[in-house]
Amino acid sequence: MTTALVTGANKGIGYETARLLGERGFTVLVCARDEAAGGAAAQRLRDGGAAAVFVQLDVTDPESVARATKRVEDEYGSLDVLVNNAGIAKGEWIASASTVASMREVYETNVVGIVALTNALLPLLRRAPAARIVNVSSEVGSVATQLRREGPLWRMTGLAYPASKAALNMVTVMYAKELWDTPIKVNAANPGYCATDLNGNSGYRTPEQGALVSVHLATLGEDGPTGVLWGDLSMSHGDTEDGVLPW
Repeated sequence: MTTALVTGANKGIGYETARLLGERGFTVLVCARDEAAGGAAAQRLRDGGAAAVFVQLDVTDPESVARATKRVEDEYGSLDVLVNNAGIAKGEWIASASTVASMREVYETNVVGIVALTNALLPLLRRAPAARIVNVSSEVGSVATQLRREGPLWRMTGLAYPASKAALNMVTVMYAKELWDTPIKVNAANPGYCATDLNGNSGYRTPEQGALVSVHLATLGEDGPTGVLWGDLSMSHGDTEDGVLPW
């Protein structure tokens, strides 16, 4: 049995990631803060033929992280894939208007929560033959891309969300370095500008297209990369093929 835990899996890219991994034969642990929404998502996946199990999880709550980790250990013993998909997008639209409160709220979910969950689950990931960790990031966290004056992100000056994704990119690099000589691969995914609740469904890519990026990284072979930001290049670089983005 191969197991994959996906956070924020009750809707959007997270749900599609869970569905696609289920189609590939994974037992999918569908994680969400809300029990009703998460349970309903897991049921839809089971109705579609996936082996899906709801696990209540709030990455900002240490007790919730501990309970979820214990359940995974007790019921499965190890973990093959961790997809850190849960994230929020809040904050002011220009850097100079950013508040401490919005920065803290976004970082608690998008950075601190991911570190807490990854650290808790890492012993179980080490027990798998060749685990994969996928941190769902964004091209808006690419410093090089943000500084391209001819690029579409030059007009973006909001701080909390892009800064949190830049921090997540560094988190990815540091775990990849620590685990470099192990079978575990750690990468950041750029799903692209997908239509989800995060952006008022304004994106031009579908949640499934975004999820395919995470699934690719979650199912890398032994010769696959580690420590890269990989995914959609259409908005930031105008390419039709997925690839590596600059940090």
